[in-house]
Amino acid sequence: MKKIVILGGGAGGTMVANRLRRSLREQDWSITVIDRDEWHHYQPGYLFIPFGLYGRDDVLKPKREFMPDGVELVIDEITHVDPVAKEVATQRGRRFDYDFLVVATGCRIVPEEVDGMMSAWGESVHTFYTLDGAVRLKDAMHNMESGRMVLNIAELPFKCPVAPLEFVFLADWFFTERGVRDAVEIELVTPLSHAFTKPKAAAVLGDFCERKNVSLVTDFNIGHVDPDAGRIGELGQAGREVAFDLLVAIPPNFGAQVIEDSEMDGGGGGYVQTDKETLRALDYDNVYVVGDGSDIPTSKAGSVAHFASEIMCENLLREIDGKQPLPKFDGHANCFIESGFEKGILIDFNYDVEPLPGRFPLPGVGPFALLQETRTNHWGKMMFKWIYWNVLLKGGDLPLEPQMSMYGKWAD
Repeated sequence: MKKIVILGGGAGGTMVANRLRRSLREQDWSITVIDRDEWHHYQPGYLFIPFGLYGRDDVLKPKREFMPDGVELVIDEITHVDPVAKEVATQRGRRFDYDFLVVATGCRIVPEEVDGMMSAWGESVHTFYTLDGAVRLKDAMHNMESGRMVLNIAELPFKCPVAPLEFVFLADWFFTERGVRDAVEIELVTPLSHAFTKPKAAAVLGDFCERKNVSLVTDFNIGHVDPDAGRIGELGQAGREVAFDLLVAIPPNFGAQVIEDSEMDGGGGGYVQTDKETLRALDYDNVYVVGDGSDIPTSKAGSVAHFASEIMCENLLREIDGKQPLPKFDGHANCFIESGFEKGILIDFNYDVEPLPGRFPLPGVGPFALLQETRTNHWGKMMFKWIYWNVLLKGGDLPLEPQMSMYGKWAD
């Protein structure tokens, strides 16, 4: 019997396990998923916890609910990967050899990389990029009656690039609903030169920041946090400083520690160097990468993992059949951006085409509007949780091709 080992049982790893199990005969191929956590986290839901819109129960379900029959889920810490010997070792002393390996180890925040950030972690410095962090931030948000709330993005790349914008837009709504918006300043401090990475979307989203009275500080590369003075400072002795009463931090994002420890991150940072079109690891045979653990130049987001998983599985199955993988993945990303007051914005883009206005998914019909704020987009965002739990994780297909379509988009 031949073996496929999947490192990580998050969104990417679970979708791949389901797709491969449907395609491969169980008596010919074993599929093993290794993950250290029994619980699957709906990470897009972290955003809503600080505002009291979701709780823990809304973002947690047992991983075993989403593993198909015939897939072995091993709860253990991966300690080493040897892509030459084709073997994976775990904390409990187990060893798993494989014929194909799928790396779905995701990425993690590393606040200790910023000088001073950990000294007030969970006090005046918070994050919503972990479940525990989002829960603690809820208390801080609900206790804030006045002052300056600063959201800082430490560096690129980071998971879900639209989440910082969603957070400040929801904060505008949240403090307005509580009647204290005039007493609370909201500031977005980013290393980017604009509100977003893509010019057309950056112009639209920057305009939203202005309309919502969210100050935008650009080209800011954080060097340190001084919680006693309530300031963050840029790298370099003569850099700018930004004052805060509450700092919402998006610290540096690194790939999995085991990828670093196994020296599989040729480009550094714990990310596996990956062919951006085939999703095959560049340096290793019989290794594919899906989700946030790769270095492909597109958003680290669940939609990307979904679209990529379809093509990654197709290419892995091609290799099993003795064929070459096809360069089909175009970097497709699709993101609803919650903008507050029960409205939202939708963007759809890939490696080469930036977000454009239009209607999605049906030309002229929608029902969703691209690069526009609508209530329908908000409900699309809120419906996504059901689709995630009930369709995507189980390897189900949406009525969308993994490659981005230009249908319905209004190009220049």
